[in-house]
Formats: sequence, structure tokens, C-alpha cells
Amino acid sequence: MKCKQTIVVLWLVVALLVTTTSTQAQEQEIVQLTGMVVGDDGHTALPGVHVYVPAYGRGTTTNAYGYFSMPVLVGDHLVLSSVGFVKQQFIVPRGTNGRVKAMFTMQTDTLYLENIDITPFLSEKMFKEAILAINLPDEGEMLGNRLDGNAISALVRTMPYDASLNATYYFNQQLYYLQDNYGPRSNPFLNPFNWSKFFKSMNKKKK
Repeated sequence: MKCKQTIVVLWLVVALLVTTTSTQAQEQEIVQLTGMVVGDDGHTALPGVHVYVPAYGRGTTTNAYGYFSMPVLVGDHLVLSSVGFVKQQFIVPRGTNGRVKAMFTMQTDTLYLENIDITPFLSEKMFKEAILAINLPDEGEMLGNRLDGNAISALVRTMPYDASLNATYYFNQQLYYLQDNYGPRSNPFLNPFNWSKFFKSMNKKKK
């Protein structure tokens, strides 16, 4: 008998809770909340801002134009959050014709950190001592290594053309191109004037 009474009491409690919950739900008005989220300047749209109701774990995010729309209950506690901005809270008011429109301005969350000097030395004194302890090579030895014949020859072989040499090479190629278009390229060994100059230079050396 007692067991049956207990079951009846439990059913009455459950029915009462369901009735109370449904009554509260009917009393709460559902509205469509639409809004725009902008930055400090008041006109830059903020995409990707989270707009949610923590109590029920539901929400949405703003699109590329800072716009969002979601159904909410009157009196819901909304939170707007985004990386780099201060969280903002909003209580949903009663709307007109089942709609609520709002504009939200997010404040930049600026955090200034203390300056950190990264150095391998614990103090300025240790830094000065390390500088004075550096063993620099002799200046004459450095110049001797740089002016060595083998080093200079290696530099000459590997050094690329400068602007002047590149220009000279380009103009020579243009000249050869024009010569090849109008006839075969002349051979300097077949030029009699070159032989005449050669013999004159040999006679001058003998005198």
C-alpha cells in the first residue's frame, strides 16, 4: 500500500514540474534577434564574433559583414566574444512584432607587456669584459690574406660581369648579329691592312 502511495506522489511531483515548466515556457516570449557587430571606430564590421547564450549553450557567429541573426527568449543573457576584444554582455529585451534589432561595438582588448632584454650576459660589466677579451687578428695579416695572388686570381675567375661589361657584351652581340645578316663574318687574318700594320710594327721593334 505504501509503495503505491509513493508512486502516486512521484507522479504528482513530475506532473507538477512539467506543468510549471510548460507554463514558464509559454510566458517567455521568443524573438528573432538580429544585429551588427563593429569595432571601436563604429563602422568596421567584425566577422567571426561569437554570440551565444551560456545558460543554454546555443549561439551563432557573425558573417563576413559583422551580421548575425538567431532566435532567443526575452530576458536571455547573451555574451559576445572575439579574440582581441573585450567580452560584451547583453540582456534580450522585449521586441516589436517578435523582432529585436541591435548594434554592438566591441572594444579592443589591449595588453601591454613589460620590456624584456634578451642577452647572454648577466650584467653590463660582463658584456664589456667579453668585448675586451676578443682576440682580433693583426690588421697587416688580414690585408696580406686578402691581397694574396691566389685569392685575387680566384676572385677574377669567379667575379661576374658588372654593368659596363654587360653593356659591352650586349653591343658586341648586336654588331655580330648585323654582320651575319649582311654577309659572312670577316676573318682578320685575311685582311691585308692588318698584315701591313703587323710588318710595320716588327720593323719598328728592330730599329
